[in-house]
Amino acid sequence: MKVLHINAGQENGGGLFHIVNLLTAAKRSDQDFELLCLSDGPVAQAARARNLPVTVLGAKSRYDLLALSKLRKFINDGGYDIIHTHGARANLFVDLIHHQLSVPWVITVHSDPLQDFAGRGKLGQIFTKLNVRALHDADRVLAITERFRQQLIEQVGLIPNKLRVIYNGIDFCPDEEVPAKYAHPGFNLLNVARMEPVKNLSLLLKAVADLDQPELHLHLVGDGSQKAELQALARDLGISEQVIFHGFLSHADIKELDRKMDGFVLASKSESFPLVLLEASDQLLPLVSTKVGDMDQMIPDAQHGFTAEVDDLASLEMALKQLLSLSPAQRQEMATIEKAYLAENFSLDKQLATIIEDYEELGVGKNAEAK
Repeated sequence: MKVLHINAGQENGGGLFHIVNLLTAAKRSDQDFELLCLSDGPVAQAARARNLPVTVLGAKSRYDLLALSKLRKFINDGGYDIIHTHGARANLFVDLIHHQLSVPWVITVHSDPLQDFAGRGKLGQIFTKLNVRALHDADRVLAITERFRQQLIEQVGLIPNKLRVIYNGIDFCPDEEVPAKYAHPGFNLLNVARMEPVKNLSLLLKAVADLDQPELHLHLVGDGSQKAELQALARDLGISEQVIFHGFLSHADIKELDRKMDGFVLASKSESFPLVLLEASDQLLPLVSTKVGDMDQMIPDAQHGFTAEVDDLASLEMALKQLLSLSPAQRQEMATIEKAYLAENFSLDKQLATIIEDYEELGVGKNAEAK
């Protein structure tokens, strides 16, 4: 079957890696998947870096409606069996022309559709309504967590049999290929996240300060609007020497940093199904996370990692204390158990297989054979 994945092109973070990882798995499995970006940007660049088939439509602005005729022609002339959009802008563009298309349409919901245009005034409200309409018009909607699926039913009004849950996945490497850890003093704890309020890094800094363990060092990877504020907070809490601000790092640099880490922590107020936890587990780091998204699927019990209530300082401190109380051998055992569980349930190949099953449920495989 021939599938066209469409994204605005400016996606960064989890959505970008979901798209590029999915197309990478498809290429490895000889699936005929292509990527179309409305404009050039991080997504197209990441696809090119992996030698994936990508086309840039050339939209001149975020809402360049003149590009609609080019989009319609590209789809109708391409001989595709299905189109699959990722992100609100791609959904909007396809919805405006979907009656002129003759192929099934699938949407993956990567983020809260009611918040995608939050803070943009009247225009944001209009585009939120248009995005919701697109979700109703699509033939199938894939939610990357059960929480999103329930939200789409209860708050957006989608019918349950139109929805599927498709969890994110990654390519896990064999344990023997994980580089050995560097010897280092103390306990190094890693967080990889945008420095924005939703990641709740201020709560994490307060937890580190309250633990009052000078041997604990928190390594923060990422940039964002709160960076200066968080640096000031670390100073005010008296933990500047315990907190290292690395800024943005490439995946290769993060993997190298992993070799000095003893654990990974996520303190977010909201997440979907965070890839950073899968990637940390792949490098055999034990996990601590707030109970965001479908975290009970990712960390099912205390044998696999530690969880804390969302935006609860005492709960986060307790989870960190539990991790810090483990011996190196116990941390290694926990990390190995967790990785084996995640690799079995959330591999990239399993994600791809589940999506292809959904395509076939829509009759796409039969349509492709008829051609």
